[in-house]
Amino acid sequence: MVAIFAAGTAAAASSASAAGPEVAQYELANGFKVMVIPDHRTPVVTHMVWYQVGSADEQPGKSGIAHFLEHLMFKGTEKNAPGVFSAEVARLGGQENAFTSTDYTAYFQRVAKDHLGKVMAFEADRMTGLQLTDEVVLPERDVVLEERRMRTDNDPGARLAEAMQAATYVNHPYQHPIIGWEHEIKQLNREDALAFYRRFYAPNNAVLVVAGDVEPAAVKALAEQTYGKVARADTPPRNRPQEPEPRVHRRVSLSDARVAQPVLQRSYLVPSYRVAKDDEGEALDVLSQILGGGQTGRLYRALVVEQGLAAGAGAWYQGTAYDETRFGFSASPRPGVSLDKLEEALDAVIAKFAAEGPDELELARAKTRLTADAIYARDNQATLARIYGASWATGMSVDQVNAWPDRVKAITAQQVKDAAARYLVLSRAVTGHLTPAAAAPPAKDPAKPAENRS
Repeated sequence: MVAIFAAGTAAAASSASAAGPEVAQYELANGFKVMVIPDHRTPVVTHMVWYQVGSADEQPGKSGIAHFLEHLMFKGTEKNAPGVFSAEVARLGGQENAFTSTDYTAYFQRVAKDHLGKVMAFEADRMTGLQLTDEVVLPERDVVLEERRMRTDNDPGARLAEAMQAATYVNHPYQHPIIGWEHEIKQLNREDALAFYRRFYAPNNAVLVVAGDVEPAAVKALAEQTYGKVARADTPPRNRPQEPEPRVHRRVSLSDARVAQPVLQRSYLVPSYRVAKDDEGEALDVLSQILGGGQTGRLYRALVVEQGLAAGAGAWYQGTAYDETRFGFSASPRPGVSLDKLEEALDAVIAKFAAEGPDELELARAKTRLTADAIYARDNQATLARIYGASWATGMSVDQVNAWPDRVKAITAQQVKDAAARYLVLSRAVTGHLTPAAAAPPAKDPAKPAENRS
């Protein structure tokens, strides 16, 4: 099991084709929602259950409980002993996994279509039947702590990213890492996990996405027989504290002996697709493609090719989020180039773009690339299931996902220019520097007398 950050979905709402796919939608009497995406090319199905709860929904002082519970969901139920579900998926030749984000937690299996009913029954069982004891909870907590040490504490780049995220959000719970803060993970216990489970794991707080060789009516019938028998719960609505308007440019720097290549990072607080006005989300997606779209992106051409200051440069936009999100840049300097000089050049590229906007070729190329990627995404049923599940969990509808390519095609140069001028300003930014640690001076030998220079 792995925890994936919002960046892992890479604007999932921006990956579906306007012409399709056809998505059938149902809602059962208990509030459980079902999406079915038929794909009859191979006799395989991807089955995903998405809960609309993530690390940003945790109680203060309990950071990491959403991810911790994801681990514990594999520890067995009253009906099925620990390991039985996973062993059965493996016996059937299938695959399974789970992941936690800031806004959702998802569980999935990929099996032959004949076994869909079986995995649905297993997943419905652990929606309310989870059984936990200290004998399984406490060792798993140690597993999570080790995961944090390996993936964050021992990785300078991950530590910088964590610090930048915390600096970006001064009030919103996105400031907390998905895996949690170490000192709070150490305090998590069985009662914390069960309380979180009972509060948020309910059919009326979840959606099932099934993509593959299935018929919508048959999936609905199976869902009624399994998930339909689970009672709804009194799940609270999302009511998160929001960010104030940012007014101060913040800086984060980290030096570590393990850093081989210095890195410049910059992120800006921007609207996600759910909270964006008009077409700002699409404009930000196009902006990230124009500035950071590989070797044709403006940053690469300016910093790497023309000025020779960077070894690489890119941009990203985390549009698939429930609340305000981030737009970012990264660049690595060439030998002999300081991060300050590279940052100055980055600022110049951004300022020039905000003042002038994109040229026609840049705009056309970015829109073509984004819409082409949307069409290619339809070739992978697991990708489709992730797109629609993540979009639902962050407040977007199927119609909005399907309309995305046409909305991108309609974006104008002026809209992209306006987005850059409005949001890519230093008062909304956090800048991070990652550098190698300076060599420590040799320690003095206390037994050796000081040299007399008189």
